[in-house]
Amino acid sequence: MALRFSALLTLGLFFSLLACTPKTGEQAASTEEPAPSPAPVDENLSPCPKFSDAPYPDDVETNYVLYRDFLRAGDYTQAFDLWKKVYAVSPAADGKRNTVFSDGIFFYERLANGASTPEEKKPFIDRIFQLYEEINECYPEGGYVDGRKAFDYYYKYPDQASKEEIYALFKKSLDADGMDAQYFVLNPFTALLVEQYFAGAVSLEEAQKYQTQVRSVLAKGLEECKGKDCEQWTIIEGYVPVRLEAFETVKGFYDCDYYMDRYYQDFTENPTNCDVMRTVYSRLKFGGCPETSEAFKTLIASANENCREEDALQDAYECLRNADYDCAIELFQKAADEETDVDKKAKITLLIAKVYYSHKKNFSKARSFARDAAKIKKNWGEPYLLIGRLYASSGPLCGPGRGWDSQIVVWPAIDKWAYAKSIDPSAAAEANKWISRYRKYMPSREDIFQRNLTEGSSFYVGCWIQETTKIRAAPN
Repeated sequence: MALRFSALLTLGLFFSLLACTPKTGEQAASTEEPAPSPAPVDENLSPCPKFSDAPYPDDVETNYVLYRDFLRAGDYTQAFDLWKKVYAVSPAADGKRNTVFSDGIFFYERLANGASTPEEKKPFIDRIFQLYEEINECYPEGGYVDGRKAFDYYYKYPDQASKEEIYALFKKSLDADGMDAQYFVLNPFTALLVEQYFAGAVSLEEAQKYQTQVRSVLAKGLEECKGKDCEQWTIIEGYVPVRLEAFETVKGFYDCDYYMDRYYQDFTENPTNCDVMRTVYSRLKFGGCPETSEAFKTLIASANENCREEDALQDAYECLRNADYDCAIELFQKAADEETDVDKKAKITLLIAKVYYSHKKNFSKARSFARDAAKIKKNWGEPYLLIGRLYASSGPLCGPGRGWDSQIVVWPAIDKWAYAKSIDPSAAAEANKWISRYRKYMPSREDIFQRNLTEGSSFYVGCWIQETTKIRAAPN
């Protein structure tokens, strides 16, 4: 029976996402004669009831293979009936994998999704989290279960736990696993870390500690991943660092090395662009970088040579250079209010928008001032170029960094870039550059079709953008 079961098990064990890798190899059977000794006990096996503990091991093994075959075939009714029989006597399967528990979670998730009211759904959700507890008892795996519970609360059942409770579960998972933290906790934990810090629920020291850990785990995952496993780490790479940029608004959160690595290359690629130089200078200053360093001195020399500042704005630019952004905004606003020349007034107003975008990370405020600048100076494309960049940068704010929610922000971004060049020929080159860069990030035709949507139809993008756009597919 052992040989028959082993063959069937090889065919059956692939469905569940949560199934664990076996911890030990198969035990070799003794062949000594005439009186074989009892097989050694594998201390790595789960202490919970296994196939070998069942009253009729052959029957439960057969039911196990059959229910998994039905599950694979999509016959969930028969699969669930047989699963219940297996779970009743051998929830730990062969003692090496949590498959029965994880399949049970799958079944109860289907039942929860099919419930029509919260009252009907709740018993199924409770059962799911009970099964997680049983996994933890029978197959303790560091922070795995806490991470899975937090993940489900965050994405599937957000009304079942508070943000603080979900954050605490993620943190417990990260503390248990350290540098081997589960990949699936990184994106939602990062989102909560940023949110909880700015809500005053997490200290500066705690936020610094966990952002460092998250970045380190990501770097390790990218370095060590192989094949298809790298796809998940690439998705995380597109989300975590961008979301953690929110901490750039916190004085002292990141050190000089961070800002030098993050921003100095922008200057080397645009050594005469005054907007770029002002941003890089201000970011380095904010990070505490010494102006005596060679890199900083090169930046200052180029700025002095290429960028002339109007007398009325010198104090505002001085605040900007010193990374006093509230002061810069106040003085730019004062200068804009007093300015009578339309072109100058519009440019100063757009400067305020850029400060909110680059330094305050306040996208809605940046858009508001960009719109004001566009009203002041008609047929000017630059404000719409900036708004397009705001929208295109919102993937990690409006979704997980990849996938539908993060991709649809490209549609209104392209709308703005297309409009910029339609009203202002001087904006065409930059608009085309951004459109060419981001078109590939639009949803695929398959994703659009699966949602019963049609290319060319109107679509409302929510999040902070809240605009109606047109559905378009990424080029093949």
